[in-house]
Amino acid sequence: MPNPIEFLPETPFNRRTLLKRSALGLGAVALGGLLRERSVRAADDELGPHFPPRAKRIIFLCQSGAPSQIDLFDPKPELLRRQGEELPESVRDGQLLTTMTAEQRSKPLTGSAFAFAKHGNCGMELSELLPFTARQADRLCLVRSVHTEAINHDPGITFLQTGSEQPGRPSLGAWVTYGLGSENEELPAFVVLISGGEPGDQPLFGRLWGSAFLPGETQGVRFRGGREPLLYLENPSGLSEANRGRMVSAISRLNELHFEEFGDTETQARTRQFERAYRMQMSVPELVDLTNEPRNVLDSYGPEVEQPGTFAANCLLARRLAERDVRFIQLYHRGWDHHTELPTRLPKKCAQTDRPAAAFLADLAANGLLEDTLVVWAGEFGRTAYCQGELAGGRYGRDHHPRCFSVWMAGAGVKSGFCYGRTDDFSYNIVENPVHMHDLQATLLHCLGIDHERLTFRSEGRDFRLTDVAGRVVRDVLA
Repeated sequence: MPNPIEFLPETPFNRRTLLKRSALGLGAVALGGLLRERSVRAADDELGPHFPPRAKRIIFLCQSGAPSQIDLFDPKPELLRRQGEELPESVRDGQLLTTMTAEQRSKPLTGSAFAFAKHGNCGMELSELLPFTARQADRLCLVRSVHTEAINHDPGITFLQTGSEQPGRPSLGAWVTYGLGSENEELPAFVVLISGGEPGDQPLFGRLWGSAFLPGETQGVRFRGGREPLLYLENPSGLSEANRGRMVSAISRLNELHFEEFGDTETQARTRQFERAYRMQMSVPELVDLTNEPRNVLDSYGPEVEQPGTFAANCLLARRLAERDVRFIQLYHRGWDHHTELPTRLPKKCAQTDRPAAAFLADLAANGLLEDTLVVWAGEFGRTAYCQGELAGGRYGRDHHPRCFSVWMAGAGVKSGFCYGRTDDFSYNIVENPVHMHDLQATLLHCLGIDHERLTFRSEGRDFRLTDVAGRVVRDVLA
């Protein structure tokens, strides 16, 4: 292949170039010092596992909108017995209410409209809305005592995904990718898939899988729904494979020259992204081709599995990504924000996700992947024991509740058939084994062999980490 630099025009050293380089001379020196400070962490021997990992990858099933723990995972018969009463003031204990709840004159306690039963050898109590998940009870580690700090959706899901309520911090997947790197040069180390949602549902912003001040190559790559998961994988008309390769080589050489002159580490990241994108032209079409999937496997995920962009299709795609050693796989499913008509809307949402999620666990196990994969199912916070709207007629919903909610995990690193934590009779306050959001994040990193206090990055004069200045590993849930 000819030297790509031969195709680059010479840059004349004229007055404009002289002024540009002279004016920026001192600034470049200062910038170089800052960049060197930021890049120290990249050469630090703290990167990589700090101790033998229990899991190689994480698959995070994020249920955007906050599912009701009272109706799915945390049975409260006392609520049914006290249906229609007011929540005792001693239980609320001065907790800040959202505007939606504070404006209600009456906040009647509302038990679940759905029955609970024990499942599996472990006897885990789950809602009738989750019949397929219930069959996987002996694989689940159900934590009923998670709590968070955010009271509204955007700060809540931002806190869940980045460890901060404020935008501008790297996502969990970016931290994992930064700390452990990639095991597959043909695909991104961090892939994002989105399903569900209707007009008016809570939006999802790209910063939830962004890299912020971490190297740009650590951010998540979103695969679109539809038959073409990534745009521009095909060469443009008239551009041969050989010419495309020469173009990528030329861009890489340009970036190399730019880095030699300015020392910008983002230039190197951009080069690696171009090169990976070139290799993805072959790997992605093979990834999404389901023609070799056995019929019984497809059927296990339910009828929507062959509709690209559905939760079922994304779960199957996540298994295929896990087979190809993608480090962090994030599935978002929108539409869990049920302030009204919860008795009719919640069953529909469960029908979209219950069977695929259960089939996904069984499929991972059947392929030997659950042994080194940690699966997480979580929303951004929980729901209140009292209702919004009129209790009569079943058109009520539940308000936001950060004080307690449920999260389940399964696979490498955590106990199976295990329930942890306990809430009061109203699923309002935690009475046993509280797990803060930063504790959950620290535990996930621990399963990957990462000490959350040692995975840091220096930016703007301070060391940042996913768990900020808090977090503890919840060792009681570890296998």
